[in-house]
Amino acid sequence: MRMSSRPARLRGLLPVIARAFAPTAALHAMTIDLAEIARLFAERGGVAYAGEPVSQLEHALQCAWLAEQAGASDALVTAALLHDLGHMLIAEHQTLSRSPTELGIDDRHQYIALPLLRGAFDVEVREPIRLHVDAKRYLCATRPGYFSKLSPDSVRSLALQGGVMDEAAATRFAAHSWAADAVRLRLWDEEAKMEGLETPPLVHFLATAARVMLP
Repeated sequence: MRMSSRPARLRGLLPVIARAFAPTAALHAMTIDLAEIARLFAERGGVAYAGEPVSQLEHALQCAWLAEQAGASDALVTAALLHDLGHMLIAEHQTLSRSPTELGIDDRHQYIALPLLRGAFDVEVREPIRLHVDAKRYLCATRPGYFSKLSPDSVRSLALQGGVMDEAAATRFAAHSWAADAVRLRLWDEEAKMEGLETPPLVHFLATAARVMLP
């Protein structure tokens, strides 16, 4: 497993990423490794997951576990583990007394981690992460009953993220090469909010991630 230590340059970079809602040329050159991912979960994974009865770490582990149980590829399991990494990169979120959605904030978390992930993982990991918010909007438009299963926080975020897709937008989304994986990830994402669910530990899924890391 690629867990080698690296100088702690990301400590100063995290606030920059947190404000970088659009990737910049400088961030394109940055990357993240498994040790830094583990550190981020250790430092911020215990924070409550946006109005749900689980922490950020519990949500990530549950999502990855659901993907693994469904027979997903190592890349998609890794995407499931890291899909909300952007939430933890936003330092301000760690001190909010309420969910960002309750404050009317769309943090665009699906984009924030991508500059760091670009140097570590290929598109088969990154694209489902980038598209998992749009996948919710798509499912609300195309799958009867899906909206009724959303948690209150997920309903609030849906409105902030653009709402239910219209027919033209849904057609465009469905044609995307990674739409199917993004939809699968989104479905696990909604399920991964179960209080007290036992899952394998983080190191188990970091070993999976190591198998799909770029050389």
